[in-house]
Amino acid sequence: MNLFHIRYFVKLAEVGHYTKAAQELHITQPSLSHAISQLENELGVPLFEKNGRNTTLTRFGDEFLACAKQTISTLDGGVDSIQREARGDGVIRVGFLRAFGTQFVPQLASQFLKENKDNEIDFTFHSGATRKLLNELEQKKYDLVFCSKPTAEYRFTSVAVEKQMLVLITPKNHPLAARESVELAELISYPMIYFTKESGMRDVVEQLFEAVKDKPKIAYETEEDQVVAGLVAQGFGIAIVPYMELLHKLDVSIIQISSHPYSRDLYMVSNEQIYMRPAVRNFYEFVLDKYKKHEN
Repeated sequence: MNLFHIRYFVKLAEVGHYTKAAQELHITQPSLSHAISQLENELGVPLFEKNGRNTTLTRFGDEFLACAKQTISTLDGGVDSIQREARGDGVIRVGFLRAFGTQFVPQLASQFLKENKDNEIDFTFHSGATRKLLNELEQKKYDLVFCSKPTAEYRFTSVAVEKQMLVLITPKNHPLAARESVELAELISYPMIYFTKESGMRDVVEQLFEAVKDKPKIAYETEEDQVVAGLVAQGFGIAIVPYMELLHKLDVSIIQISSHPYSRDLYMVSNEQIYMRPAVRNFYEFVLDKYKKHEN
């Protein structure tokens, strides 16, 4: 069914006169008559009938008009939405580690919106552990995620955009609590709160202990940084965690890990196998630009 013919039908139904409708459509009256005739032949029913000098809808025409208007409205809405997205409007779905939901990600989003005031942009924010975020990126639930470096199995593109220092935290009454710094090897004999395998921090901490060719005693496992810190504050063990302001509000001692400053990188991860919409691409490049300026 020809879309132009449907538009011609709606215009003629609104105007009720072939000559006037043709003028408003910027086509000849014979062209309009031919289009309506073709549409009626395709449907197998008359859509219009003469009423003096005017043209009115038949019962079939009344019924088809509602369908035609809905079709045109839906199509025009879709075209408008696509054109707005092509201009950089739209929704950007961001996933991130919970630790980066208080400052890092909100600041990036806020600055991006301020620099793109002429565009209609919305964000959706979702937090979770690294593996969950990566799985949901693979399922197309997010456009970008900020988390630990993905393993090769995901075949994602990742760029390091932020660095977090790693520290040891202990309960205030722990034998190491008064120390300013410790060696990794000194931690082996103490029960440790460990990150689960769903957390990107698990691999980071395990790699640290591989360097001293030993493994700590795992007392408990959990996936969230804040939960790890809370368990340490209540005396369940010690832990290596990314430094965060929250630690100063808890009853823990914050101790540097000596030898060399240990840290973990935060990555912006994207799935290049999926088309990146203009709004997402603009935000992606905005973050990269911020990262380059930070490095310089």
